[in-house]
Amino acid sequence: MDQEIEDKELKIFIDKVKNLSNYNFSEYSDKSLKRRLAKVLFDNGLDFRSFLDRIEKSKSFLEKIARDITVNTTELFRDPPVWNALRYDILPLFRDLEQFNIWHAGCSTGQEVYSMLILLNELNLFNKSNLYATDINPDVLEISKTGTYKYRFNLNYLDNFDSVIRQNQAGEYQDVAYSKYFSVDKTRDIIKMHTFFTDKPVYKKMDLVWESNPFPVQYNLIICRNVIIYFNYALQNKVFKLFYESLQTGGCLILGAHETILGPFASLFNKKSHGYFKK
Repeated sequence: MDQEIEDKELKIFIDKVKNLSNYNFSEYSDKSLKRRLAKVLFDNGLDFRSFLDRIEKSKSFLEKIARDITVNTTELFRDPPVWNALRYDILPLFRDLEQFNIWHAGCSTGQEVYSMLILLNELNLFNKSNLYATDINPDVLEISKTGTYKYRFNLNYLDNFDSVIRQNQAGEYQDVAYSKYFSVDKTRDIIKMHTFFTDKPVYKKMDLVWESNPFPVQYNLIICRNVIIYFNYALQNKVFKLFYESLQTGGCLILGAHETILGPFASLFNKKSHGYFKK
């Protein structure tokens, strides 16, 4: 059973990590961080004191813990209604642009990036787009670059693909083959994205807590889903400031289904469909 993390233990952990590395969890949600820390202790079979000792003695263990705490789950076309809003309401706004920039902030293992690329290709916007993707965890960035995933573990990918790509707004069916975008090897339990997709995005390791826009561009669209839910109010607003400054006027920010903009930046965006548009 997971250990319960006390407030004082959480503070000790945060201060220790901050002193020993560039990671700063001080503005993460206490509740979320306690839950993830308890899981890490359980998974490693350590009590809190032994855990701290190991962090001090092993830089690689500290890195592993930071990655375990910041990992997020993702899937191809997660939350299909969001992707349908992108398909019909948001991405068509870019149709007349010569080029446009998209940033996936907190891209995790990359299924969201490939979902976007598939959608762009279906809308004949692939060649006009520049895709940038960041995450705090270099391990998940490496997975994203390969575009290779477990098949049986991700069977709902295909259902999501069907509901976003194979069906239109009228519910009519379009025969878009999976093989157009990825190969499925059931024997080897692999889904692998085609090379013309894996070669497209530009990746960079980034910590949203303290780093600025990592690429020398302004964006038309920023996707940051199911990330800020782990931040406290102050850090959320710090990140909203980064996104606001990084978006072009009229650019759109997409958040997770249970995330919203509160506080001073709420008045600087117009909410339409599933997007927040910079005024």
